[in-house]
Amino acid sequence: MTLSRPLRILLWPASKLYGVGVSIRTRLYASGLLKQKRLKATVISVGNLSVGGTGKTPLVIWLAEKLLEQGQRVAILTRGYRGTAGSSDEVEVMRLRLQNGVVFGVGKNRFAEGQRIESRQAIDIFLLDDGFQHLQLARDLDIVLVDASLPMAQPLLPAGPMREPLSALTRAGIIIFTRIQNTPGATEALQRLSNLPIFAASTHLLGFRRIGSEGPLQIVTELGSGPFFAFCGIGNPEAFVRDLQRWGVAPAGHMFFADHHRYTLEDVQAIEQAASRLGAKGLVTTEKDSCNLSGVTFESLPIYVCIIDLEITANSEFLGAINGVLQTRGAQA
Repeated sequence: MTLSRPLRILLWPASKLYGVGVSIRTRLYASGLLKQKRLKATVISVGNLSVGGTGKTPLVIWLAEKLLEQGQRVAILTRGYRGTAGSSDEVEVMRLRLQNGVVFGVGKNRFAEGQRIESRQAIDIFLLDDGFQHLQLARDLDIVLVDASLPMAQPLLPAGPMREPLSALTRAGIIIFTRIQNTPGATEALQRLSNLPIFAASTHLLGFRRIGSEGPLQIVTELGSGPFFAFCGIGNPEAFVRDLQRWGVAPAGHMFFADHHRYTLEDVQAIEQAASRLGAKGLVTTEKDSCNLSGVTFESLPIYVCIIDLEITANSEFLGAINGVLQTRGAQA
C-alpha cells in the first residue's frame, strides 16, 4: 500500500481518528467491558499489524501440518476475505495443501463457525487465520507476523498500511519476522531483541507446478532457460519478484494486480501481450493467484505456479512454545 505524500497528509486526520477508535476498542476488550467468546478447544491466532501479505497463510499451513503430525485434531477458522460460497483464494490454497486433514470454518463470525464445528466433532486446536484484530474470539496464543522487508514505523489506515500501532505487539505471545532473506542484517537485528519471544522465517521453494499438468513438481532447471514473465495479485508483490530472483528465475518483467484479484479475459490478454513484447517463454505466478484463474485460459505461454513452504529458524523451540500453550490449556481444562 503506497500512497503519495500529499495524499498521506490529506488522510492523516482520518488516521488519527482511526487510531483512537482502535485504542478504545482494544481497551474495552482488555477491561472486560466487551466480552470475548471462548470455544472449547485451544485457539491459536495467526495475524499481523498491517494490511497485505506477511506470510500468514504459509504459517497456518505449516502449523496445521506440524500439529497433525502430533496427532492433534485441527480446524481452521477464517473469514474467507473476498471469497464466495464459503471459500476464497487463500482457503483454496490451504485446502489443496492440507487435503482432508483439517476442518474449515469460513465466515465473518468465527465463534459461530467454531461452535458449528464443535457441535459436529471433537477438535483439539483451532487455528484462527488473520485473527490478531478479531478480538471477539478468545485465544490462548497470539502469533504476530512482521514483514522484515518493509519499514515497521508506518502510518495507520487509511494514510498507511497499519491496522494497529507497533505498541499492539505487547499483546502477542510470539512474534515472527518473515522474509528475513530479503533483508540484510535482519538476523543480527533479531538477535539484539533476544529478550522478546521472537522467531524468524523465510520462504522456501518446494518447486513449480505447471498449470494443466498432473506430474510432480519441477525444479528450476527443468523450466528451461526462459526468459519468464511474472504476474500476481498479492499483498506484497515486490517480495514475490525478489523471491523469484533468489530462486534463479529472474523475471524479464512483471505485472501486479490488487490483492485477491480475480483474473478476466482482458487481464489475460494484457499479460500475454506484455510477456510477448519481452520475448518471455513462460509465465510464473503464486499458488494463491492460481486459484483466481478459474474461467480464463492462457493460450500462448505455459504458466508455472510457485509452491512454497515456510522455514522457521529454531523451529524446535517454536514448536516447544506452541506445545507449552497446549499443555497449559489442557491442565486448565
